[in-house]
Amino acid sequence: MNDLRPVERTVDTKEIKFDCSDVQVHYGATHAIKDVAVKLEDKTVTAFIGPSGCGKSTFLRCLNRMNDTIDICRVQGKLLLDGEDIYDKRVDPVQLRAKVGMVFQKPNPFPKSIYDNIAYGPRIHGLARNKAELDEIVEKSLRRGAIWDEVKDRLDAPGTGLSGGQQQRLCIARAIATEPEVLLMDEPCSALDPIATAQVEELIDELRENYSVVIVTHSMQQAARVSQKTAFFHLGNLVEFGETGQIFTNPKDPRTESYITGRIG
Repeated sequence: MNDLRPVERTVDTKEIKFDCSDVQVHYGATHAIKDVAVKLEDKTVTAFIGPSGCGKSTFLRCLNRMNDTIDICRVQGKLLLDGEDIYDKRVDPVQLRAKVGMVFQKPNPFPKSIYDNIAYGPRIHGLARNKAELDEIVEKSLRRGAIWDEVKDRLDAPGTGLSGGQQQRLCIARAIATEPEVLLMDEPCSALDPIATAQVEELIDELRENYSVVIVTHSMQQAARVSQKTAFFHLGNLVEFGETGQIFTNPKDPRTESYITGRIG
């Protein structure tokens, strides 16, 4: 008899990292995010695209509770990370942000040495027992940030003295030094030149082997190059979500098609 094994074992199904449903965000009286439901996969790059002010960055900041820092902002709905509600009162936002790292639009290294930029998070969270372990974390993070070879001989130099592209890779290395599981990137290349952008995009592609990466980008070309899944936001609504190739070549919603062909935006 033939050995009949279940077919689904051979199918590449990724684990769901974030399961979000019925997410609403209000800034005072303004309803900024409306009824958003989305499942974000592990070891996948998901791009959030849409016109300026459509809610993509607001939703991204819900995923590590950065909106908590805005007094008039109110977030409702379910945002589950590995099945746990990140807005549960027992969840410490500081610990959450070690798990869900973030890289901002403008490179923002601390006014410290390159070494101390990376060592800062691991020190706070007690991830190293001694100097040797800390050295190891710093080197590993800088290697993962694809910047080790450029800075290994000047770790005591200030991080602010690096070029824009190097600073952004330093910030990515800093974000992954606390061993996060998810990496959020809010337009990480918008302040960079084309060469630095290409280096960061290459890095994003490598990072998805270890992390769930979510990137907000105003560049549809970038979304097409780096992501496997794409979410299109418009006026606070998640209009369409699916495989990047399908969203760009065969969108189901006319609003998505209008945005991609340049008629809205």
